[in-house]
Amino acid sequence: MTDANWWRGSVTYQIYPRSFMDSNGDGVGDIKGITSKLDYIADLGVDAIWLSPIFTSPMKDMGYDVSDYRDIDPSFGSLADFDEMVAKAHALGLKVIIDQVLSHCSNEHPFFQDARQSRDSAKSDWFVWADPNPDGSAPNNWQSIFGGIAWEWEPRRKQYYFHNFLKEQPDFNFHNPEVQQYALDTMRFWLERGVDGFRLDTVNFYFHDKLLRNDAADFRPEAREAFNPYYMLYHLFSKNQPENIAFLERMRALCDEYDARTMVGEVGEWHHPIELMGKYTTGKRLHMAYSFDMLGKTFTAGHFRKTVESFYEIAPKGWPCWAFSNHDVVRHATRWQDHGTDNAALAKLCGALLLSLEGSICMYQGEELGQTETVLSYDELTDPQGLTFWPEDKGRDGCRTPMVWDKTAPNGGFSDAPRTWLPVKEPQLAKAASEQGDGSVLSFYKTMLALRKSETVLKDGRTSFLDLPEPLLGFTRGDAFICVFNLSSAPQSTPLEKAREIVLSEGEELDQGALKLAGNGFLIARKAQ
Repeated sequence: MTDANWWRGSVTYQIYPRSFMDSNGDGVGDIKGITSKLDYIADLGVDAIWLSPIFTSPMKDMGYDVSDYRDIDPSFGSLADFDEMVAKAHALGLKVIIDQVLSHCSNEHPFFQDARQSRDSAKSDWFVWADPNPDGSAPNNWQSIFGGIAWEWEPRRKQYYFHNFLKEQPDFNFHNPEVQQYALDTMRFWLERGVDGFRLDTVNFYFHDKLLRNDAADFRPEAREAFNPYYMLYHLFSKNQPENIAFLERMRALCDEYDARTMVGEVGEWHHPIELMGKYTTGKRLHMAYSFDMLGKTFTAGHFRKTVESFYEIAPKGWPCWAFSNHDVVRHATRWQDHGTDNAALAKLCGALLLSLEGSICMYQGEELGQTETVLSYDELTDPQGLTFWPEDKGRDGCRTPMVWDKTAPNGGFSDAPRTWLPVKEPQLAKAASEQGDGSVLSFYKTMLALRKSETVLKDGRTSFLDLPEPLLGFTRGDAFICVFNLSSAPQSTPLEKAREIVLSEGEELDQGALKLAGNGFLIARKAQ
């Protein structure tokens, strides 16, 4: 537990607390529920857990609008519950990573409540304020991710404030040194409580352009077709500012004061995410970063190869964290289902591929069960993204529905409440954790995780891609392993003479120097010397 480099090649299991396990029957998952399931997570063979926000919040954006950074929201429990969870996780050999939403807070945060009263308030300069244009309009064209202009009028100050997300989520002014220190002190508070690291929400959003210059129009033709005006802009000034680098170095220096701590940053960017991932993880900055390159609809060998190769070309000394699903995107078992022979075959293929990649890995709860997206009606939604952009974008609730532990129990064993915060629907019940035995997706994930943990080269061995035609993706890891994946539902074959010992496979057949793979088949083998 004191290895400073434990995060290199690690596998982290993301928990969405509201949907993991409800211990008190109110229909909302909580910390005691998480604690009760830590044995299950440890048995999977992962190295760490990441908790989405659990801090005091009015829940306009399900905890990503924090009103008190140093306390637990009552819906999740208490600080004592948190300490108990951390202690048990550590006893099981699991690291604990918590979300830190530092770029913005809730409009109910006392600092914002103070700042909005007057330009002379004590916290006046802690947020991004701007005078209106002469015609009363907003100071520039910056857009909110959740729809509309990213400025909200405050009549008491006769100014606009900036919000990248909801108007209830004002952005901090990181050009103010006091704001930077507040963020660092918040991190120190949790480091002192024993957390092993942070997942940094929207890590490239901390700083804005002080001149408030307009963002440019996106140069790509497809941007004109976007349902959300945010994606019609090239975000040159509203985020991704060079001042970010120096602050990341301050964050790293803080973590380095403690043993074996880590930071993984979410790079929310669509134009040059791999470049930012590389820049942010090179030198004494973030330990790891991830973007949305593998969280989209593209499921081709060329895409995966280009993404991995691009990162290491840009940042040979950087470190990526790869994921196929999380709380912000359609679950990959649904997103890529057109490429699968069936749910189980596709889920195993994706697990084998993800856990063979160079870098660190993040799995999302239920991924190990092959859980699919839940189809919800508009009246069942809670997510502001879906509520605003329905039906073009149905929001993120479909990937956030509760875990199913036992399909014979009410609400799939998640809660005994009459109604849960999001519904548990019948398709999910077919994938209950208690029903997955030998040959199941869950059993496969345990096997694959054990292989990655036992073979160091699968964590940090360099990757060399094989020149294979679509839909085959192949690469070697160091001098030890060769991995080949069929990213289609149709059988494929290719010459292969390098495999010496098959370690793990599905739907493979080696015949006189040729590898035949069934639909969604794959091969992980030791290379011939």
